[in-house]
Amino acid sequence: MVKAIVGACWGDEGKGKMTDLLAEDSDIVVRFQGGSNAGHTIINEYGRFALHLLPSGIFRQNVLNIIGNGVALSVENFLKELEDVMAQGVPKPNIVISNRCQVLMPYHKALDGMEEARLAAKAFGSTKSGIAPFYADKASKIGFQVSELFLPDDELYEKIDHVLGVKNVLFTQLYHVEPLQREEVFATLRSYRDRIAPYVADTFHILRDAVKAGKTILLEGQLGSLRDLDMGIYPMTTSSSPLAGFGAIGAGGIPPYEIKEIITVVKAYSSAVGAGEFVSEIFGDEAEELRRRGGDKGEYGATTGRPRRVGWLDLVAARYGCEVQGATGVGLTVLDALGYLDEIPVCVAYELDGKRIDDFPPTADLKRCKPVLEVLPGWKCPITGIRRYEDLPENARRYVEFAEKHLGVPITMVSNGPAREDIIYRKP
Repeated sequence: MVKAIVGACWGDEGKGKMTDLLAEDSDIVVRFQGGSNAGHTIINEYGRFALHLLPSGIFRQNVLNIIGNGVALSVENFLKELEDVMAQGVPKPNIVISNRCQVLMPYHKALDGMEEARLAAKAFGSTKSGIAPFYADKASKIGFQVSELFLPDDELYEKIDHVLGVKNVLFTQLYHVEPLQREEVFATLRSYRDRIAPYVADTFHILRDAVKAGKTILLEGQLGSLRDLDMGIYPMTTSSSPLAGFGAIGAGGIPPYEIKEIITVVKAYSSAVGAGEFVSEIFGDEAEELRRRGGDKGEYGATTGRPRRVGWLDLVAARYGCEVQGATGVGLTVLDALGYLDEIPVCVAYELDGKRIDDFPPTADLKRCKPVLEVLPGWKCPITGIRRYEDLPENARRYVEFAEKHLGVPITMVSNGPAREDIIYRKP
């Protein structure tokens, strides 16, 4: 059985908690795309963690964790995260890296920062983690695959010379900085080889054999549907695909027809880090109050620490996100954060050029959309600690069922607090 856990909207929905929960009954957890540019916050018996590259199954000793070939592997960040979680008392995770994964280089981060500075007011709001330059190099066939770290010296130098022939034109002619040095790049790649060699594995065959053996595999995505390079709010997207369908590619070794469940995570309100269209966004004191009460320590990016943009639940965007993911079930998160409100606005449609629309449009039209809001009654009490759906206040249940009706997908899990045990399993 292969399951995917993915985000419906802009990311930051709570996918890490859901993966951590479902990992208990899983054999393998795979991160299949993205890099260190976003984080998954998890709270469990070991403490509070913001994972960036490590799969969210690392806290379960029964789980093999895989960094798939679709991931942008920052070797420094991988090793630092591993060290940090073990320093908090987590037993050493069972983790491997695909030998087909590609390496995010220091110059990718440098290029990311220089390009954002060059774009100035038209910048994309990048986390400057090197993600766009990394995936651009991968598509241009000038990236370094993990397997290439083990090439003989002469072959590795030949590849470096080819790469620098392209990169140094950018460095010297566009950004007017010093060129990259051949020996420095070589030394970096050899250092990476030595430091990650114990973790490198042929994960294609590991996953192929696991599928044949009927093992339970979780595919963990980063960010959400609206940040997808093709289906999202282009160009304010990430540079890979957070869609469940890409999981078969980014994990490797998994036929697409083996993905039987796609759990799409929807936040009970909306939040986003970075630039891009956000129709239901709110501002001022109203936004600051929601931001302060949201998440487990407020709505601030797990990677950047930046205040997240917040808004009301956007059911147009969330429904579209579930559709492009192919959702079979929804996990609704952070419902507890809304308990302070007398009334809760929800975006149920858009107004585009004076006409109501119910479908999520491409970015060129999205820029002109305004939210059509419907107001639901609040429940005005804490709900953390409740374990049975029928024990939720009536208006909280009405909120869940209203969202479910508009999403068109059953809500099977409701998260009502930050801890692992703050979860309600529901049969619609």
